[in-house]
This record gives sequence, C-alpha cells and structure tokens, in this order.
Amino acid sequence: MTTWTGRIGISSRFVFGCLQFLRFGWLEAVSCLFPAFLFAGLAISKYLDLPIARYDALLIYCLVLTFLFWAVRLETWREVAVIFGFHLVGLALELFKVQVGSWQYPGDAVTKIAGVPLFAGFMYAAVGSYLCQAWRRFDLRVSNYRPVLTTVFAVLIYANFFTHHWIPDLRIPIALGLLVVLRRTWVFFTVGVRRYRMPLALSFALIGFFLWIAENAGTFLDAWNYPDQVSVWRLVHPAKFGAWSLLVSMSFVLVASVKSLEGRLYHRGSTATVEISPQHRDANQADR
Repeated sequence: MTTWTGRIGISSRFVFGCLQFLRFGWLEAVSCLFPAFLFAGLAISKYLDLPIARYDALLIYCLVLTFLFWAVRLETWREVAVIFGFHLVGLALELFKVQVGSWQYPGDAVTKIAGVPLFAGFMYAAVGSYLCQAWRRFDLRVSNYRPVLTTVFAVLIYANFFTHHWIPDLRIPIALGLLVVLRRTWVFFTVGVRRYRMPLALSFALIGFFLWIAENAGTFLDAWNYPDQVSVWRLVHPAKFGAWSLLVSMSFVLVASVKSLEGRLYHRGSTATVEISPQHRDANQADR
C-alpha cells in the first residue's frame, strides 16, 4: 500500500512538474511577443519585394508595433519610455561599432545614418520589451538588489564596449565584479500556483544565451553581418554570448528603475519556493 501510494505521489509530482514547465514556456513565449514580431518582420522583409528600402520599412513597422503594444496596454507609457531609452543606448553603440568595422548593415535606406539604419535600435529595445513583459507575467521581484552598485557596473559594461578598442578589454574583471555585487541577489517569479527563485546573475546568463541564438537568426536573415559573414553565413562566435549577458544587465537596470517607481521591484516575505494561496494569486492578477 505504501509503495503504491508512493508511486502515485511520484507520478503526480512528475505530471505537475511537466505542467509547470509548459506554463513556464507559455509565459516566456508571450513575453517575447515584441521580439517575435520583430523577427517576423525581418524574415518577411528579406524574402518579400517592398516598395521602399527594407530598413525604412522595418523602422515604420517597429514604430507601429511599439504604438500598438502601448495602445492595447501590453506596455505602459513608462515602459515604452525606458524601451526607447534602451533604443537610443543601443543606437549609439551601433553607430560606433559600425564605424570601427565590428559589423555592417547591407543595403541602402533613407533612414540610414553613418551606415546604421535607425531601426537597429529596436533590436536592443526588444530586450527591454521582453523584460517588461516577463516582469508583469511572472510577477517578478528581486531581493538584496543593490541599485547604485549595479548601475555603476552597468555603466562600466557599456563603456567597455567602446574603450576595449583602445585599451585592454576589461569585460572579465567587470563581469567578476558584477557577480560579487549580485552574489546575494535573487529574482522571484510565479508560475501557476508556485513561487520560485533563482540567482539574478544566472538569469542574465540564460537570457544572454538565448539572445546569442537570436543574433544568429538575425545575421542569417541579413539584418546585419559580421566581417566573416559577408560572403557566406557562419555561426556567430560563442564569445558574443558573454557580451549579450552583460548587455542584459544594462537593460535590467533601466527596467528596474521603472519598477522601483511603480513599487514592484523588491520582494517581501519568504525566500523559499512556496505555493501561492488563491487569495494572494487573485490579488496579484487584479494588481496587473
């Protein structure tokens, strides 16, 4: 009897775990709506004859997409503002990197400045959109977050993308310093009736890995090319995975500043994985 009961318990936990995994995957998928629409636009514009230049069409498309996300209340005006802020940060980086030959954008466009199409900033904005969507859908909160020090390291990360062309690349010591700052920082998230946690630094690494995969898709669709991809497409160097992980920390700092104003930044209560009561779950849904 005990063995049979134990098997039922194991089977129930397995089924529940599978359901939680599917719920997690679904929430991740809907949090990636903006990046998904962006890549759909890249794919369609590559294989469809357009009446205007591809990059010009993509800029119009991304602007309309941003407005629609705000109009249907998928994003608040504060979130749109921080996403555009990250758009400008990314665009500045693009202007510099193209000038020093790190990568290039094939094709002409009216909205192309110094070799960089204005739509390029939306690829960075898509990261900010994902974080905003995930924050809401997973009811994200953080504990032991040190905003000042984390912001300082985010600025150092951004500066190093420029300065490593003249002085030694400091990304490894900067990354190690960021890990020290975030060593006790946890991110809490909800899937179904369960509340989970994971190290914030680990979430940066995981998001960075999927951004590296997305970058491979973007270069395959000729959104931009690295020097070794001009004549034939090749896999983006795995080292870019680390660069994207660091870039995620910059995006997180911007989004966290908005969530702090909204009172949705810090976690309160138990640090363990817990089951959420129906009353608490209903209150969270009403608050979104």
